[in-house]
Amino acid sequence: MDKTFAIYCDESCHLENDKQKAMVLGAVWCSLQKTKEISFQLRSIKTKYGIKKNFEIKWTKVSPAKIGFYMEVLNYFFKNANLHFRALVVPDKSQLKHSSFNQTHDDFYYKMYYEMLKTIIHEDSKYRIYLDYKDTRGGKKIKILRDVLQNKFSDYSNKIIERIQVVRSHEVELIPLSDFLIGAIAYANRGLSESKAKLALIDRMKKLSGQKLTTTSNLSESKFNIFIWHPQEVS
Repeated sequence: MDKTFAIYCDESCHLENDKQKAMVLGAVWCSLQKTKEISFQLRSIKTKYGIKKNFEIKWTKVSPAKIGFYMEVLNYFFKNANLHFRALVVPDKSQLKHSSFNQTHDDFYYKMYYEMLKTIIHEDSKYRIYLDYKDTRGGKKIKILRDVLQNKFSDYSNKIIERIQVVRSHEVELIPLSDFLIGAIAYANRGLSESKAKLALIDRMKKLSGQKLTTTSNLSESKFNIFIWHPQEVS
């Protein structure tokens, strides 16, 4: 049995002052051996709908004209037993009181990344973690996240976390898939309703997952797991 997994991470509205209420971190993961097969199948769905192979499956690109394509991508995710997803939602960033916990927003961001990843990672397996390229701070992000994970899992020889690296989403099929699923979770948790196409996808996601998307999943749920994080009360 292959025990090496690839984890593809992305985020939505993680910046402190971006005027967006909810922050979402998330990841799609699967067996490393299955990544090429899954990427091929996602490109095949694009071909079926007359979409170029280098088109990125992103939530911001959902439109009425592409609703059939995105529905099929969503169905594919839920039908494929090798694919898994977890998201961590911070419902309201305005409630965060970093000074009370002697932390910066960056400190908080990495703590949340660990909270998102910790139920995915198991000490008897190996992982390669891929982050979407956002800006030139990627190298710093990798170093800090590696330090956090090494400390939490006592993985100082990289036996569990084999690799953490930044990749460009247009080069890796599963980063855009993560973006798409995270975007849906974020849309639902922000209570948005402007796009009928996006609302239809969210409704389908609720039916396929059996979840509301705005509440925490059972901890044992490994296919489609959502954790709604709430800050501690400051005494």
